[in-house]
Amino acid sequence: MSILVLNCGSSSIKFSIYARRPTEGPELQVLCHGEYEGIGGGERHFAAADAEGNPLDTGDYGAGTDNLTHTKALDYLLAWLQDQDYMDNLEATGHRVVHGGKDFSAPVRIDSSVLKRLEALIPLAPLHQPHNLAAIRILAERYPEFLQIACFDTAFHACQAPVARRYALPRELTDAGIQRYGFHGLSYDYLSRRLRTLSPAAGNARVIIAHLGNGASMCALRGSESQATSMGFTALEGLPMGTRCGSLDPGVILYLQQSRGMKPTAISDLLYRRSGLLGVSGISNDMRTLLASGDPRAKDAIDMFVYRINRELGSLAAALGGVDALVFSGGIGEHSPVIRARVCELAGWLGLRLDPAANDRSSSRIDAKDSAVAVWVIPTNEELMIASYVNERLGQ
Repeated sequence: MSILVLNCGSSSIKFSIYARRPTEGPELQVLCHGEYEGIGGGERHFAAADAEGNPLDTGDYGAGTDNLTHTKALDYLLAWLQDQDYMDNLEATGHRVVHGGKDFSAPVRIDSSVLKRLEALIPLAPLHQPHNLAAIRILAERYPEFLQIACFDTAFHACQAPVARRYALPRELTDAGIQRYGFHGLSYDYLSRRLRTLSPAAGNARVIIAHLGNGASMCALRGSESQATSMGFTALEGLPMGTRCGSLDPGVILYLQQSRGMKPTAISDLLYRRSGLLGVSGISNDMRTLLASGDPRAKDAIDMFVYRINRELGSLAAALGGVDALVFSGGIGEHSPVIRARVCELAGWLGLRLDPAANDRSSSRIDAKDSAVAVWVIPTNEELMIASYVNERLGQ
């Protein structure tokens, strides 16, 4: 039997199939994985690979479709999985759901009541939640017999102390659910477990993880549990990201409304889709493009990104009372030696020293021998984390 994992973003659908083999080697073994890109516009691309990374014969699903919606893309994906004989053995589907609010602090079986409560959270994660839930509805229509499990990015941070989650707002607003939730929890949970495998002593250490990609955040952990994180009520707070602004004086929002006459929808579009690296550079939200550019605006965006990471690193180190290990992950964290080197250079005040050769190779351990802080580069795997949650649920 097997598990389908779906991670539906604003313009893509990532998927994986995991076999459940409790008596044969690893309990979960990936059979195939892939991604459908270009949904809603842009260059369309569907690719899939087997467990060894060998490309599979994917056919040409969706080619020529004028308006490729998430519904159509998922239909094409399900048709491909059926053609490849993956659907007959599926036991359950695990979904990444970005926001679980106050109600959901662990994976949950999805029914109509759960779905309705998750729909109420769409305003708190407008880039992701609608597409996460659309996939759930489509699967329920096409395959009503499938068990569907929602796995939340917010759940990992539910163990934080109230003082770390509270905003300085009247209590009735806090009681109504306006608090810091934190995100990227699926990634942080996987990375904390992986770090314990690589370094068992890290299980009790003070660890800061930097999940740096188009969406970027940082998290402080002690005993592998979240203590503080850069994102808050929504996935806007904290570091500047590809197109998101990061932390912003709330007075800016009031100014845009009162003095510039901007409507909430226009402000939302500005903060979520036209800010961050794209807004500062005016060139691109892709760090690779910015690093290759000689435009001074690209340099401004990179400088700001690195500076804000360093500021957040200091804040999280203070929350932990020090730091024993720093982990880089995410698309930028895993693949950009330049950004890692710049961050670590600014973090020299922590006693952190980098091994340049190891960093250039993107080795798993990149700190110098005299460094007071261990520095790791660990690829994240949110899909495997989701499959593990679903597997645990099936075993109950």
